[in-house]
Amino acid sequence: MLNAFWVQITIADNGCGIPDEIKQRIFDPFFTTKPVGKGTGMGMSISYQIITDKHHGKLKCFSVLGQGTEFCIHIPIQQVVD
Repeated sequence: MLNAFWVQITIADNGCGIPDEIKQRIFDPFFTTKPVGKGTGMGMSISYQIITDKHHGKLKCFSVLGQGTEFCIHIPIQQVVD
């Protein structure tokens, strides 16, 4: 998908990674791993919505336990006017 018409932004760490059961839900609204009352679980959902709906891009998460996590953002260089 990446070519001269797209910009890619990659953010990676070398932390402990995200388990598959959590990774499948990280873009779900209100999903959080924090205790009840300690978080709203909206950050990743809002990020996903802004990137996909407003910018017609893609947000993907790649993670390997024990090796780290990488988020890739792809945004078209030329925007579609809604």
